[in-house]
Amino acid sequence: MTRIKAGIVNVTGYAGMELARLLAGHPEAEITYVTGRSAAGEQLGKLLPHLSGLEIKISEEAGEADVCFVALPHRESAAQVSKILKSNSKVIDISADFRLEDTSLYPEWYGFTHPSPDLLKEAVYGLPELYRKQIKTARLVANPGCYPTAAILALAPALKAGIIGENIIIDSKSGLSGAGRTLNLKSHFCEANENVSAYALEGHRHLPEIEQELRKAGNANKLRVTFVPHLIPVTRGILSSCYADLSGDVSQLEIEQIYSSFYDDEPFVRLAESPPGISQTKGSNYCVVYPRIDCRTNRLVVISTLDNLIKGAAGQAIQNMNIMFGLEEKTGISMPPLYP
Repeated sequence: MTRIKAGIVNVTGYAGMELARLLAGHPEAEITYVTGRSAAGEQLGKLLPHLSGLEIKISEEAGEADVCFVALPHRESAAQVSKILKSNSKVIDISADFRLEDTSLYPEWYGFTHPSPDLLKEAVYGLPELYRKQIKTARLVANPGCYPTAAILALAPALKAGIIGENIIIDSKSGLSGAGRTLNLKSHFCEANENVSAYALEGHRHLPEIEQELRKAGNANKLRVTFVPHLIPVTRGILSSCYADLSGDVSQLEIEQIYSSFYDDEPFVRLAESPPGISQTKGSNYCVVYPRIDCRTNRLVVISTLDNLIKGAAGQAIQNMNIMFGLEEKTGISMPPLYP
């Protein structure tokens, strides 16, 4: 079988460089080009020494490939995606530019009018656990956000089973790499070290994405989601604690059966036997989920954790590529977590 030719637009961001690292070890894919406007003309391995084995020159523009991973910031991505699709390359977009189905949400949450509403209708939301069939035939996949992946995988089984009410609270903690490489006072070492801080209480950009997919998972239009993200002083990892009132009498055994049935054939979702920590997923494409009933309040509590740069970005993107090209889904991304 001919190896898949893959390109990466914006290899100098954290998601882009993780894509390069993972694709370098993929047995069925090869990197044909990488772009990075500020570093055009430089050797990738010289700019990023941990990738020194990759003898690839960073270019300014996208080239030819079977699939292109676009890892540009939000708003910048849409125009590039439209151009790349015209070259008959499939596209997996890491930004949020094709995740929301309602075009009116982009001015409100991202500050721009979407330039390609037709492509927005075509894009498939790239969460394999929910949309594997659609991903198989897609030419444009919108890779989910890291916070949404953790929240959706935590709550989708309960919503599909109809066992929780409309009020949902999602409390999420993220490592600093989730903020990207752009300099920011909040992610400065002296500000973040030995500190935990909440942010975006007025509404995080990932909230409409979370609401969209949770409503679809439960066929419920009246969901009310409170989402509060926090920064914690670690490099990578997300841990989400999700809370929802049970809509009836459900036992712990029934909860476990609902989740086991939902994820029984999923290669990258593991159900934990005790509350998980981010070290259980670091460096891997796994999401670990732990559902429990608080009998005192008759409330479902679900803990989920994942690596924001892998299952929350680059690893999930390669998982989507594997599906799109008919490969075994775990190809190139089956590595276990790093520990300690």
